[in-house]
Amino acid sequence: MDLAELTTYLVKNLVSEPEMVSVKRFDDEEDIITIQVLVGSDDMKAVIGAGGKIANAIRTIVQASASIHYQKKVRINIDSF
Repeated sequence: MDLAELTTYLVKNLVSEPEMVSVKRFDDEEDIITIQVLVGSDDMKAVIGAGGKIANAIRTIVQASASIHYQKKVRINIDSF
């Protein structure tokens, strides 16, 4: 599974408006992949969680997949619109 697809799957299952979720992947450098996640402003709390625990869990899962399949680091940026 692609990292953007994995991130999309995780985020869409957390939010109340999954049709508002947008995930894009950017290969910035040789060893870093950036994934940009955009969600509706009402769903930011669900994706970030208390103290950022849910966002950190998403980052951990995606980073684990990246290290197994791509041998690269992943940076996930979460924002709302």
